Amino acid sequence: MTKYWEEEKECMSRSDLEQLQLERLQSTLFRVTTHVPFYRKKFKEEGIDPDGFTSLADLSKLPFTTKDDLRHNYPYGLFAVPLRDIVRLHASSGTTGMATVVGYTKNDLKTWSTMVARIMTAAGVTNDDVVQIAFGYGMFTGGFGLHYGAERLGASVIPISSGNTKRQIQIIQDFRTTTMVCTPSYALVLADAMAAMDININALSLKFGLFGGEPWSEQMRREIETKLHIIATDNYGLSEVMGPGVAGECLERNGLHINEDHFLVEIINPETLEPMPAGEVGEVVVTTLTKEGFPVIRYRTRDLARIIDAPCACGRTLRRLSRIIGRTDDMLIIKGVNVYPMQIEAILFDIQGIGPHYQIIVEREGRLDKVQVLVEVVEGIFFDQMKKQRQLVDHIKKRLAAELGIGVEVKLVEEKTLERSAGKAKRVIDKRSQTRE
Repeated sequence: MTKYWEEEKECMSRSDLEQLQLERLQSTLFRVTTHVPFYRKKFKEEGIDPDGFTSLADLSKLPFTTKDDLRHNYPYGLFAVPLRDIVRLHASSGTTGMATVVGYTKNDLKTWSTMVARIMTAAGVTNDDVVQIAFGYGMFTGGFGLHYGAERLGASVIPISSGNTKRQIQIIQDFRTTTMVCTPSYALVLADAMAAMDININALSLKFGLFGGEPWSEQMRREIETKLHIIATDNYGLSEVMGPGVAGECLERNGLHINEDHFLVEIINPETLEPMPAGEVGEVVVTTLTKEGFPVIRYRTRDLARIIDAPCACGRTLRRLSRIIGRTDDMLIIKGVNVYPMQIEAILFDIQGIGPHYQIIVEREGRLDKVQVLVEVVEGIFFDQMKKQRQLVDHIKKRLAAELGIGVEVKLVEEKTLERSAGKAKRVIDKRSQTRE
């Protein structure tokens, strides 16, 4: 099995890597100052001399770029090349505001496919594999990003796109799919559907699952691996800085190797905006180093993670990013306490008899917040005697209260009661905005 896609780049010494990063940062700063009025104006207002950067330590002096900056420059205001040099356009859905538009040159697409080939190789995929991509194709970067990376690797690609679960399963069986690419929540949808269809998982050719697009817990990984009999790895990316391929897990599955020769990743305190040391959780900030069409400087992702500096047994010298534990804008403030959905998920997945699907409903009664967690349970428990149901509810409530520091209500629901999705799962319904005075 191939261990590396580009061994000399994935295993270079830290000193050589940091020198390369500095050179590429200097080149990127020259590019945005020369070609992007937004950055030229911002640097001038803050008294920043782009030619004065002689150390990576100076990175924290640069201003942040936010999603609002991207929206205010919609659609092409942050492009660093003429539109005639842009060969691909992608955009966010725009469901929470105006869409953010990103552009790629031919060189950008080549870099993108190389980055995805790296993370797929690290996850165990080779040119002998059959890769089924159940991400949506379209303006979303996930489908096309993984598609071209898998092709660059030499794997056989099935561009089935998202949805139509029965058709997905038929293709897995008939085409002898070895690698599934989708959200982790949809992997569980597929697993549940296969179980309902009484499909023998051992008769399938599935070996690997590359999952991304939403935060997921270690407990959820174990659930997926157990049900689908695969090795499940996490990968990370976002449209604003490229798409998938920013970072991905190797087979050690202990953090996501960042493609540091193409991205500078920082962790900052989202409140003070100060850099945080390795090992501490904060907001992920990304600076692109090789993007031609749409370079970004210190982009605030709103994702929460930590940097892992310790060496990895796989031999790569690229630093690792922990699993994304949530987003700053997903954080719920309940009775003055910060609560992340992933905290709740980790507890639920650790309790026997509970299914992998749950939903958190937040409401306001008078001036007080109320949280109710809907939990799917296996059929035997749901139809068991009321006493056992009450005991399970009490157990869940105690575990949640101990972890979160607040009391929550718990309601058991039958299997398949909660809505399933081929994309990102809708885990939180916050109704407080409807009841605020």
